[in-house]
Amino acid sequence: MNKENKLISGLTLISLICLIAAYFAPIWWVSLTAPNYPADAFPDGIRIHFHFDGVYNGCKAAGKGTRMANEIIQKDLAHDDERYNPILDAQKNVDKGAEGLDCVHEMNTINHYVGMFPIATGAPVEKPLAKFFFGFFAVMMVAFAMTAKKARLATLTAGFAAVAVWMVVDQFVLGHLESHVQHYMQEAGAFFKEPEKIKIWGDNVRQVSMLVIIGLIAAMGIVIAGVAKIRNFQLVLALVPALLPVFFVITYAGWLWFFGHNLHPWGAFTVKPFMPTVFGEGKVAQFSTFSYPYWGYGLLLIIFACLMLALLLRRKQLRDGQAE
Repeated sequence: MNKENKLISGLTLISLICLIAAYFAPIWWVSLTAPNYPADAFPDGIRIHFHFDGVYNGCKAAGKGTRMANEIIQKDLAHDDERYNPILDAQKNVDKGAEGLDCVHEMNTINHYVGMFPIATGAPVEKPLAKFFFGFFAVMMVAFAMTAKKARLATLTAGFAAVAVWMVVDQFVLGHLESHVQHYMQEAGAFFKEPEKIKIWGDNVRQVSMLVIIGLIAAMGIVIAGVAKIRNFQLVLALVPALLPVFFVITYAGWLWFFGHNLHPWGAFTVKPFMPTVFGEGKVAQFSTFSYPYWGYGLLLIIFACLMLALLLRRKQLRDGQAE
C-alpha cells in the first residue's frame, strides 16, 4: 500500500513538472516551403511554433540568409497595394539581423494573399485563459496525489480558490481581458477595414471569455462536490489533465479548419476552402506544408502516460478497498 502510494505520488510529481514545462514549451510546429523561399534564406522554411499561450517565430537566419530573406520579402510585397500596408510595416523588423526575421509576420503575409485571417486572431479565448486552465489541472493533480479524503478536499478547495481569485483579479481588476480584446481588434483591424464588424468580433471574444471564466469556476465547484460525494470521482482528478494531448489536437485541428474554411474574397489569389494539414505534409498552391508535434507535445505524452498509470493504481486501490 505504501509503495503504491509513493509510486502514485512520484508519477503525479513527474506529471506536474512536465505540465509546468509544457506551458512554456513549443507544442507543435508548422512550416511552409516554396521555390521563391530558398533554403539559404529560410533554412527551416516559413516556420512557426504553437504554444498554449500563442504562436511564436520559428525561423532561424543569419548573415547572408537574412539579407536574402529581406530581399525576397520586399520583392514579394512590392506588388502589394495599400490594403497590405500593415504587413509592410510588420516586415520592417527583418532589417534587424538574425533575430529580426520573424516568420509569424511572413506567414501572415502569405495567408493574407489567399484571404486568410491573421494568425493572432486564432484561439482568442483559449490563449489568454490557458494559464488558468493549467492552474486548474495542477490543483487537480496535487489533490489526486493525496491519500486522505480530507486532505484531498482541502487541497481542492484552497487551490481552486487561489486560481479563481488569480483569474478574476488578472482578467477584471487588472484589466487584462479588456486589453486582450483591444489587441485582438487591433490585429484584426490591420487586415479588415470593417470597424463595425471588428467591434462585433471583439464583443464576442469578451462575452465568450467571461462565459468560460464563469464555466471554469463552476467546474471547480463540480469537482469539489464530486470528490466529496462520490468515492471513485477522484479518478477524474487524474483523467482530465491526462487528456491534455487530446484537447490540444482537437483545438488545433478545429482552428485550422476555421482558418481554411473562412477565406475572404479580397485575397490576391483565389483558392477553394480547404483543411490545412494537421499532421504530416500537404500542398497548397505552390507551397509545401509541414505540420508536426514538437518537443512540448512529448511532455504532454509523458503526462498522459504517468497519470494514466497512477490512475490505474488508484483504481486498483479503490476496488480493493484500500483507498478513501
